Amino acid sequence: MQSNRLSVLEKIGFGAGDMAVNVVISSMMLIISFFYTDIYGLKPADMALLFLVVRLIDAVTDPLMGTITDRYTTRWGRYRPYFLFLAVPFGISVFLTFSTPDLDYNGKLVWAYATYILVTMMFTAVTIPYISIIGVLTDDPKERLSANGYRLFFAKIAAFLVTIVVPMLAASWGEDRLALGYQVSMGLMAALATALFIFCFFTTTERVHYQPEQTPLLAQARTLLRNDQWLILTGVCLVGTVGYVVRGSVAAYYAKYYLGGDAQTLSLFLATGVVAAILAMVASTWITKRYCKVKLFSRSQLLVGAISLAMYFAVGPGDLVLAFVFYFVLSFVVDLHAPIFWSAIAEAVDYGEAKTGKRVSGLAFGGISFFQKAGMGVAGAMVGSLLAFFDYVPDQPQSDFSLMGIALMLTIIPGFFHFLMGLLMRKYVITNDYYQRLKRGEISPDSDSEVSATELKPSAP
Repeated sequence: MQSNRLSVLEKIGFGAGDMAVNVVISSMMLIISFFYTDIYGLKPADMALLFLVVRLIDAVTDPLMGTITDRYTTRWGRYRPYFLFLAVPFGISVFLTFSTPDLDYNGKLVWAYATYILVTMMFTAVTIPYISIIGVLTDDPKERLSANGYRLFFAKIAAFLVTIVVPMLAASWGEDRLALGYQVSMGLMAALATALFIFCFFTTTERVHYQPEQTPLLAQARTLLRNDQWLILTGVCLVGTVGYVVRGSVAAYYAKYYLGGDAQTLSLFLATGVVAAILAMVASTWITKRYCKVKLFSRSQLLVGAISLAMYFAVGPGDLVLAFVFYFVLSFVVDLHAPIFWSAIAEAVDYGEAKTGKRVSGLAFGGISFFQKAGMGVAGAMVGSLLAFFDYVPDQPQSDFSLMGIALMLTIIPGFFHFLMGLLMRKYVITNDYYQRLKRGEISPDSDSEVSATELKPSAP
């Protein structure tokens, strides 16, 4: 298969798609827990159950969407049409999720379930085609890594907008109209996401063609389960997402209550993490040109565990400057892995084809999406349950016990999950050198066992 280089415009268009996706991801990871408890008015325990129940739906919709993208194609391609035709419904679902109806508590709970389920289903319908499309834009691993660098840069721009624009614009409506402020500001983000998906459709090209396996879903699942490298990525995705979402979800509480900040402090604290993550995207792309990407992934996440532990003991309530410095460093190191992970999925699919003789692409990407959202659900349930356990009371001065819990949820608890992520990634073997040898046919993974010792020899840094 011939390698294909991508133009800068196409990389920007590809990145625009993830910017649209991250209007939802960033809001789910960074502000929706705070929105539900402090603005919308849900009890933490009810919020925890909501996040957990909705993830059960993903167990059906994610593999189903992956199978659909594998089986059907159009004159516009296999993945791109979803960006065009679902852009508007996706935007509407985001707007409705952040709308607060004038209902009693039970009515609002029903609305929260209905809109959260809707936005989750729309998220599945556009995200699985999006994360799958990198495999057909190019078959060059360096181009994939570069494209994912653009993608994640734009994703962090979306996170920056969500963390800066949304809280500040919402606060500008006044303390007594915060619900309306969040509805309007997230409505603007939804409109932006709609436009970005349409831009992504018109600027990308599906140039790598393959014939997917037309086999039953269970048969594809059995084949996929023989792909040991894909299984490692699912574990990495699950535990990493739990850590990432727990930290991101509690950051607003940490800024408001642990640091004693106002709305501006809250926005600046969240934005500090996003700016650090944007710089990490650039740094990761530069570092992986000179250093083994797998080693960078593993060692950076192990380091996150150590930094998280240090931050918990070093930063006390109200220590604004020290908290901002630690949060910047922590967020930078955390996101060094991101471009590597999203390019690794397509490589693991090719590895599985070489190992089993069968290509399972849609279900592989759908499975990763499911584990990402499963991690988001587990993390959301953890945040709600832990807030309740630590006696958190919305919009009130917190007890020392509550403040300790908020600090633990920003540092040690998510740091533990990132440490596990780093340990798991030590089992991943597909370096750039290994992948190139695999594509040239110099490596044929055994169909009944894991890669042999000679094939595990890593590329030089």
